[in-house]
Amino acid sequence: MNTGLTRRTLLAGTAAASVLNALPASNTDPADWTLLEASAALSKRRISSLELTECLLDRIRKIDPKLNAFITLTADQALAEARNYDEKRNAQGSPLRGIPIALKDNIDTAGLKTTAASRVFADRVPAQDADVTRRLKQAGIVLLGKLNLDEMAFEGTGTTSCFGPVHNPWSLSRITGGSSAGSAAAVSSGLCFASVGSDDGGSVRIPGAFCGVVGFKTTYGRVSTRGVVPSAYSLDTIGPITRTVEDAAVMLQVLAGFDPLDSITLNVPVPNYLEAIGQPISDLRVGIPRDYFFEQLHPDVATRIEEAVAVLEPKVKSTREVKLPRFQFVENGDYNVELYHYQKQFFDKTPELYHPWSREELDDVKNVQTVPYIETLKRIRECRRDIRLIFEDVDVLLLPTMREPAPLITETINRTHKRPPSNTSAFNRFGTPAMTVPCGLSRDGLPVGLQIVGPAFAEKRVLSVAYAYQQAVPFHRQFKPQFREA
Repeated sequence: MNTGLTRRTLLAGTAAASVLNALPASNTDPADWTLLEASAALSKRRISSLELTECLLDRIRKIDPKLNAFITLTADQALAEARNYDEKRNAQGSPLRGIPIALKDNIDTAGLKTTAASRVFADRVPAQDADVTRRLKQAGIVLLGKLNLDEMAFEGTGTTSCFGPVHNPWSLSRITGGSSAGSAAAVSSGLCFASVGSDDGGSVRIPGAFCGVVGFKTTYGRVSTRGVVPSAYSLDTIGPITRTVEDAAVMLQVLAGFDPLDSITLNVPVPNYLEAIGQPISDLRVGIPRDYFFEQLHPDVATRIEEAVAVLEPKVKSTREVKLPRFQFVENGDYNVELYHYQKQFFDKTPELYHPWSREELDDVKNVQTVPYIETLKRIRECRRDIRLIFEDVDVLLLPTMREPAPLITETINRTHKRPPSNTSAFNRFGTPAMTVPCGLSRDGLPVGLQIVGPAFAEKRVLSVAYAYQQAVPFHRQFKPQFREA
């Protein structure tokens, strides 16, 4: 497999070229750089991969005890990989060569524990890499380790890991969201330059929004799920978590592509995603689904989202309200039974090894019946048909990623916090690409996320709108996590 990701192939157009060659300010901490700034510094030999890796490892040792983002830290291996890159560095190589990243710990890594944050898999060491791991290694990344998550990626809070909850870097008493909790916390905190998460109901976008980073759920079938501990076969997707939109484009260039050994990926050509950076959006029609998705909003979220819409409105052809298809759940037909399908062999034997929340979930879905479940799958297919009709009238959708800022860890664990309805899971059922980009802070200093959605396999369109917004509101330049205790 050849990802085709080289600096030369990505230098497509003035905007892409300037992004790839942009050096960070010489007086900044390397841990504060974006992925592409780090790549440019490596290419221009302003820093070595070893120095970059040592910088992040030092930061992890200082900061991660507050966050609990890492499950496994592979310091010695990472340093060896960095030295190998420095010995063989090539200015024309992949933008990811020599770049330290970390992976969600439900993504298989050959010879390295992949626990899915569960005692069930406490000693699980895969013999093979997941396809996305293989692609990233071929692109030359330095792997720092594996990141914490909700056990088996079941929940969306970041509090159900058997290794303990992940703490939000903006306020340590708050949740990160999940299930890709450690991935978003680590990227937000400068512990790695990017991560990869899985998303079957919001697991990339929820923590992305709560932690003030970019989280990109890809089209169902765009990225291989082979070698990722499965959650919901009908919904599972893989996507990057980064600080910037352009970093997400570079990561997606490596991750995307057909895997003939995977049952989900489709053999659809992979475009040059960095071409979307700086691409005009003046001919795009924007849909705003106020019905349902703008209801029960926290006042600060409502304010930030309206401000974001106002920023983009003069840049696009038109905006209009749209009403999206509403999925009707089937009694005794919950698709979460797909969680149990994979877990049955472990759960039936040792249920006591699971987190209490996971045990409740798995016990509950045992009641799912065959005929209602088949009806659920039929309705998911119908949703994917119906959303195509919406995208005949508009090109992208804008809406809040989450309806509230991150709640408290204590109130989440003791279940006294009443969560508003999900704004993310619908797009897993639709199978469409959806990205969260940070669009400001609440009055309590907590990040708010804007969700940008496109039709199936229109990741470039989502990237172009997200980048246009980021250029107008460069959150990653304006704000940094404060690691407040409360």
